[in-house]
Amino acid sequence: MIEFSDKEIIECLRSRQSYVVRYLSDRYLPMIRLMVTQMGGTSEDAKDIFQDGLIIMLEKIDSNQFKLSCKFKTFLYSVCENLWKSILEKRKAANNYFNRRLDQSSENDFSEEYDNQLYESMLNEVFETLDPTCKEILKLYWQEYSPMEIAEKLGYTYGYVRKKKCECQAELLKRISNHPSFKQIKRTEKAIMQIVCE
Repeated sequence: MIEFSDKEIIECLRSRQSYVVRYLSDRYLPMIRLMVTQMGGTSEDAKDIFQDGLIIMLEKIDSNQFKLSCKFKTFLYSVCENLWKSILEKRKAANNYFNRRLDQSSENDFSEEYDNQLYESMLNEVFETLDPTCKEILKLYWQEYSPMEIAEKLGYTYGYVRKKKCECQAELLKRISNHPSFKQIKRTEKAIMQIVCE
């Protein structure tokens, strides 16, 4: 494999040389895939993160103020890691009730079961207020279909599905955070913590 210096990579990206993108993919995608999969993602997630990371870097490189202050590899890894952590936070918030499981082998108080029911009811209610396209895409996404598979199933472009998925998740989170039940759960958790800590 031909090696490129960091300076050459920057210049090739700035002039939109496609061969350097293939070079970066061959050289650094495995590193990003390892990071993403170790943090609970899939190979498809890693490809998405890698592509988004490159887009962010292109935008930075196009800026006249851009100056690489570390190795290109380190910079790319940092951008992709931050992107993935941000997505994990969004997934955790949007899918909170899916991940809350009652531990049958230990004692559980009524509050956890009550919260589970509230989360499920709230998410179902808010989900139904989304537009039909959002509901289609998110349902398939939660069933662990990749953006490419969703695009093929629904007849959309890959780029549209990825953009729409992010928009729908953001809208879902916004509506959840404004829902009365969400505020009630937060008040209940705060009250319980006060009782426990007294």
